[in-house]
Amino acid sequence: MASAQAGALERWELFKAVGRLTLDVPRMAPWARVNPAALLRRLALHAPHDLALAYLDERYTWGELAGRANRYAGLLSERGVRAGDVVALAIDNRPDFVFALMGLNQLGAVASLINTNLSGSALAHALRVCDAKKILVGEECLQSVTDVARELDWLSLERDLLVKLDQGTDGSAHACVIDQELDAIDPARRRWHYTARNADTFCYIYTSGTTGHPKAAIVRNQRMLVANCAFGRLMHRCGPGDVIYVPLPLYHSSAMFLGWGAALVTGAAMALRRKFSASAFWGDVARYEATSFLYIGELCRYLLNRPPEAGERAHTLRVAVGNGMRPDIWQPFQQRFGVPVVREFYGSTEGNAPILNVQGKPGMIGRRSRGQLIARCDLTTGDVLRNADGRCESVEPGEVGLLLARISKVLSFDGYVDREATDKKILSDVLEPGDRFFDTGDLIELHEDRWLSFADRAGDTFRWKGENVSTNEVAEILDAAPGVLEANVYGVRLPGTDGRAGMAAIRVQQGFDLVEFAAYSRERLTSYQRPLLLRLLQGDMRVTSTFKHRKVEYREEGFDRSRIDDPLYALFDGQYRAIDDELFAQITAGDVIPG
Repeated sequence: MASAQAGALERWELFKAVGRLTLDVPRMAPWARVNPAALLRRLALHAPHDLALAYLDERYTWGELAGRANRYAGLLSERGVRAGDVVALAIDNRPDFVFALMGLNQLGAVASLINTNLSGSALAHALRVCDAKKILVGEECLQSVTDVARELDWLSLERDLLVKLDQGTDGSAHACVIDQELDAIDPARRRWHYTARNADTFCYIYTSGTTGHPKAAIVRNQRMLVANCAFGRLMHRCGPGDVIYVPLPLYHSSAMFLGWGAALVTGAAMALRRKFSASAFWGDVARYEATSFLYIGELCRYLLNRPPEAGERAHTLRVAVGNGMRPDIWQPFQQRFGVPVVREFYGSTEGNAPILNVQGKPGMIGRRSRGQLIARCDLTTGDVLRNADGRCESVEPGEVGLLLARISKVLSFDGYVDREATDKKILSDVLEPGDRFFDTGDLIELHEDRWLSFADRAGDTFRWKGENVSTNEVAEILDAAPGVLEANVYGVRLPGTDGRAGMAAIRVQQGFDLVEFAAYSRERLTSYQRPLLLRLLQGDMRVTSTFKHRKVEYREEGFDRSRIDDPLYALFDGQYRAIDDELFAQITAGDVIPG
């Protein structure tokens, strides 16, 4: 009876959320003249004293936030920035990131959101491909930007670099500091003329760059607004008085769409943390009285791996929203921390295949929608398989395929700044002559009633002993092994064999037992799934800024003792043996094969 009542309540709440979402439809239309800055002006007009942004001990109302954004718009306008110009934004998660972002949108200029962890050639690449007219840089990123300035022949440090100081620091050493100039701008005086269009570009967001240099994905006003409405109305289901806690970087789409965007649409406040901290997480949730928070990748596992602490259940959270919650920790996370609902979504910054699990069904990313196809493919390469007519076919429930999404006016694929990279993601003649589909590059399992779950990234699945092995599936099983904190699974070449052998880089607790781990693997994994090679990490797992495992680096290093300081082991006769110089030589010569 209780579950039936809960189900009825959920359906009613979803019905109300959809009703609110329908009111947003006019502003999401391709022909509408709306942008995020217009939403900010509306909130500043109708709710000027409501909380908009919280950071450490700083608090800003919607009226104050709009005034700060206007100051940036005025200053940048005076510096020659016009509609369509690109300004690179390299600032940590702090209020000035938001102020500058919205100031640029007021002008119709494009913010190129730079990953503040980048340096050297990767940073130079990011700044070069966006063709920025100016660089607006936080003091915390100034050194890394000036280090690569010599590689950017268009950049004048005196003219094109604008530096915003961190709170409470002395800017006397910086010639390009704009703090005083900002303070002198009258926020009520509009010095620019720009009429918003949904088709205009809001920002560039760079892909995570797990392989090669990141690509700059184009995010138009319409895409931003559609995402904001969907996440704010259907996933957070928040409004004025709610607080969305954002411990993820604003230069990526999760925090931008689910955090700042959801706040703009609903009038909820956003609480920022500069960088994610597992030890500070529950203290922040309490300090800001957060009602929802964002997660991605392994963030929730980091929280679960910590010892119990005071306050981890004494919170006001109603929901967690994000992607990458592995099924093995979904319900343990909810049960330990008392988070009532977890709503998972699937999507990429540039993609047109959003999938929302609005019901919070554990382990699922949502239901397949019209225009989405789970296509039969080669699971090791991700190449689609076509029938005798040259068309793609759908997998059946219980099978895994490649997720494709039809490109349309409503669900467009705007692609990247790099046109060649854009073209590589488009497949034609998929179901009928002339159609165009976006290739997500992700392997998805189809379940009954159109439910979907994430299987793996195409290319991460490998073939061993004639069987396809999903690295994601094996990692989820190993994550639950005694003493294992985190597992990253990938395939490596072994001399004298075909395909790739399974290898796992694992982070473990003190007292981890290899014998127990081997027994666990025999019990839970098939012979072709078991990791034949093991790397016990002495430090942290290598991840991107959004906590995605860096598989490529580990795969390239393989079990090469000359490149690795971590202890290495190989499986023989059901037990793991340490790989010393002699065993390494035997394996690389093909004299012995783990198994």
